[in-house]
Amino acid sequence: MSVGDTGESVDRSRSVGEVGERRLIAELTRAAVALDSAGSPPDIVIGSGDDAAVIDTAGPTVISTDTAVQDRHFRFDWSDARTVGARAVVQSAADIAAMGGRVTGTVVSIGCPPSTTVGTVLDLNAGIVEATHRLGGRVLGGDLVAAEQVVLTVTTIGALDGAEPIVVGGARPGDVLAVTGGALGASAAGLALLLDAEARGADDLLTEYPDLVRAHRLPDPDLTQGAAAARAGAHAMTDISDGLVEELITMAAASGVQLAVASDLIPAGPDMRAAADRLGADDREWAVAGGEDHELLAAFPDGAVPTGWTRIGEVCEGNGVLVDGRPVEVQGWQSFDS
Repeated sequence: MSVGDTGESVDRSRSVGEVGERRLIAELTRAAVALDSAGSPPDIVIGSGDDAAVIDTAGPTVISTDTAVQDRHFRFDWSDARTVGARAVVQSAADIAAMGGRVTGTVVSIGCPPSTTVGTVLDLNAGIVEATHRLGGRVLGGDLVAAEQVVLTVTTIGALDGAEPIVVGGARPGDVLAVTGGALGASAAGLALLLDAEARGADDLLTEYPDLVRAHRLPDPDLTQGAAAARAGAHAMTDISDGLVEELITMAAASGVQLAVASDLIPAGPDMRAAADRLGADDREWAVAGGEDHELLAAFPDGAVPTGWTRIGEVCEGNGVLVDGRPVEVQGWQSFDS
């Protein structure tokens, strides 16, 4: 059986309403436990399939919940259901990494219209299971409910393995700022390309810049860097979900310091500059303000930045955020923007 393969006998073309909640939950549970045949992690006492999961951790447990709503956070005409499911896990798991933790499990709620095909729900679940296992965790259970559109809520559970949690408000004057990833703003670039293709009715640029489109459809941050930052003694950390500038503003305010960043130090791939030229856009704005990369931003003691991170600035006395010496004027994603 391949990864995420449910081996289901139910007809994938039928609707959720026709098949019924009980039958479909059985299929979702079977997919979740199929990859556990080699044994679950020792901290999982009871996994998916019972009324609730039971975990036994040796220290503090990290928990975070994120919700993704159809046509607000994802579109099925841009991404297949498997990718949408995986993306929802990455979105939630990045918060665990931002605390310095590692993922141990997820609990998932899927809301969908009764007319949704069984195949769509099974593919969503397959993406969720695959992504959770890639991160070292297990799907521990969840819920299936009727809704007006597809809504995925992923609660991710993590462990600190003896490390202290890294808070967003711990940056200190004299620290250096660093980020993970090789192309911050790539997700924003991919979104711009998708919107351009829709507006023009042509997908030539999507074919020309597939890595940027892929970065929006399914970000692939190295979330093991959260635990690496904790081991390196990071004083503050957060994930870049709403755009770098928004996370800098949050960290500066929570820490009571000023954060100064040089835009030319922010990592950006060569494709971003080329794509920006084709679209008449500014790739630096993508890097500074674009969201949904789910890379990590942290403040480290000087000289303590670990491998896999890029230094982009420093922490100073004062307040607010400076980019290239000027107070920031751009902002990232706001959840209730129209």
